[in-house]
Amino acid sequence: MHIPVLSREVVEWLAIRPEGIYVDATAGAGGHTRAILERLTTGRLIAFDRDPWALEIAREQLRAYQDKIMLVQENFTNLPVFLRQLGLTGVDGIVADLGLSQMQIDAPERGFSLKAAGPLDMRMDPREPLTAEEIVNRWSERELAQLIYQLGEERRSQRIARAVVRARPVRNTVQLATLIEACLGGRRRAASRATGTRIHPATRTFQALRMTVNRELESLEQFLRNAPSCLASGGRLVVISFHSLEDRLVKQYFQSWNREGRMRNLTRHVVRPSAEEVHSNPRSRSARLRAAERLEEGEQSPVSLELIN
Repeated sequence: MHIPVLSREVVEWLAIRPEGIYVDATAGAGGHTRAILERLTTGRLIAFDRDPWALEIAREQLRAYQDKIMLVQENFTNLPVFLRQLGLTGVDGIVADLGLSQMQIDAPERGFSLKAAGPLDMRMDPREPLTAEEIVNRWSERELAQLIYQLGEERRSQRIARAVVRARPVRNTVQLATLIEACLGGRRRAASRATGTRIHPATRTFQALRMTVNRELESLEQFLRNAPSCLASGGRLVVISFHSLEDRLVKQYFQSWNREGRMRNLTRHVVRPSAEEVHSNPRSRSARLRAAERLEEGEQSPVSLELIN
């Protein structure tokens, strides 16, 4: 079962107006989507996701709100084009949860799981040509080491790449995970001092593969580049990231917008889940939320935590 992360905080920072128009740029199974819909009366919501499987689950879960929602299978990079097609010059709020859904992880056939054997796929959108299998079995050792180091932030990337190349062909996710665990001596690294949770040695490599297959950083940067123009004056953007590469990019854009006077950075410090949420949903432990608000023409942009009525 997928539990939306920081759901209460998303609703608070969006400052939802019952008659407003909102976008869930990464709908997934519809957790944040539902939280927004519950607060709309005459308002509407557009839910994007590149994953058709997740979108169908959301469609079923949100059937009661079908008169208020439009579900769209698209990468959130296409948001500006889609809004123009609808004749919308700006929406009242956008949320983007950049995390992987638990239901995607739990489906072995998707190729995201380290624990259940599945194909080396990892595509969010099955229409895309690149798979993890091609990277693992066809890319050079140098290319593998580079992507594992840069996107997985894995210091032992060269050792992993060398082991993968020597073991080719690698057939499934469990074979890859076991191979990486063996080459790293089976040691598990602490993921959180607060929770004491320890992660599988292959986690960072799987992250790097998934991010490469789905061009996640490139897509995020394009989304952020266009996000302010998709908001009406006073409209808000809320982004939840799960690792330092994403959060660094989000932080840089938020700071740049604030300096330029385009957006007011509402979260002076990154918002993290409460201890209670981490206890009930351990996957939330690395979530980081940032929020910003589009300024009206000529308005100054001092850092403020006050809500705009």
